[in-house]
Amino acid sequence: MAARLWGFESPLSHTHTMLDLHYLTEHFDEVRQRTALRHVEIDFEELAVLLETRRNLIFQAEAARFEQRQDQERIKAIDKSSPEFLELRNQLRELSTRAKLLDDQRKEVVDTLQQRLLYIPNLVHQSVPQGRDSSDNAVIRVWGAPRQFDFPPRDHVDVGELLGLLDMDRAGKVTGARFAFLKGALARLSHVLVDFMLELHTKQHGYLEILPPFLVNEASMMGTGQLPKFREDSFQVDSYFLVPTAEVPVTNYHRDEILDEERLPIKYVAYSPCFRKEAGSYGIDTRGLIRQHQFEKVELVKFSHPDTSYQELESLVADAERVLQLLGLPYRVVSLCSGDLGFSAAKCYDLEVWIPSQNCYREISSCSNFEAFQARRANIRYRSPDGKPQHLHTLNGSGLAIGRTIVAILENYQNADGSLTIPTALVDRMKTDKLVGPQGA
Repeated sequence: MAARLWGFESPLSHTHTMLDLHYLTEHFDEVRQRTALRHVEIDFEELAVLLETRRNLIFQAEAARFEQRQDQERIKAIDKSSPEFLELRNQLRELSTRAKLLDDQRKEVVDTLQQRLLYIPNLVHQSVPQGRDSSDNAVIRVWGAPRQFDFPPRDHVDVGELLGLLDMDRAGKVTGARFAFLKGALARLSHVLVDFMLELHTKQHGYLEILPPFLVNEASMMGTGQLPKFREDSFQVDSYFLVPTAEVPVTNYHRDEILDEERLPIKYVAYSPCFRKEAGSYGIDTRGLIRQHQFEKVELVKFSHPDTSYQELESLVADAERVLQLLGLPYRVVSLCSGDLGFSAAKCYDLEVWIPSQNCYREISSCSNFEAFQARRANIRYRSPDGKPQHLHTLNGSGLAIGRTIVAILENYQNADGSLTIPTALVDRMKTDKLVGPQGA
């Protein structure tokens, strides 16, 4: 559908793109309006009470200290042996105790506010379409035409099983639902796709490959916004978390650092397995490889100057699109509406690939600009010409999700006899142009 845009007379400066306590205090009504566009439930009445309580505590503490300073000047001129001196000294002690108590109360209120802020999503960029859910997303462009089959197209599970290369049943026995065994040429296709994507992004798109840890600590999950809100979607092992995406370790690579402005943009590409509980997707995509607890992905991550981050977003999308184009997979680019936007994103494009058996497009990559939201949480800054550290902007996107790319290849390149044609771009790497089943045991 067509995009319906929204805006305010004074759009957000890039220096305040993550909600922080100062910005909330100064722009409370604007924050409430912009957050409402996401159609999420945030208790702004509680926030207003907490902010007013904090303001009053600061005022009372400052008043106590002002009175304390006056009494300190008065006591200098008073005879130390006089009753007035003793009275004033006791009063100074009481004022000191009162000021400390007010400071402690203020700190408690601020701690509560900071915890509430961790659950408030990023503010939406003004170019994002307004809407409640995916039905309000805006199609930006379409590439390629869906193949016209002269036979009823099978879904990817049937294609993989006919080839003898995909085994969902044994994965269910060994582990459980939402896991799969890929065998033989299909396992090779997975590795080939990873190599193909990494080579494309490093040699043609200018990314530096980085192989990250697949376990991260809680601070890293907090930095990119997975915690605390999405804890139930995460797999935890002792004090570590299995990565839900390489975005987490790669973004946190520069946590608590100040980068040289001349280095920006910094562009990384990383392969990793990904682990997600999919807690909110019960009953959705239970068949096949589209929504697994364990999958693989090639991730693109950028650290950008705030002035150029939206140009970097467009080039990141183009880099991910190039993979689909080389594989000859029809797709479309969609701008997510305000209500469908991810928690940390200020703006997001989804790349949706054509899935013949479902007769629709399905997400294969999300490309987001988080502006300073993650950088503030992870304390990632750059040094501006005046020497003052500023929060940079972070971006990332799948380039691409391996499992969903396999789904798209199995469905779009299937043949009536159950065989699978290999996309031209992968023939040399696969050492064959066709898979004919059954090939597995």
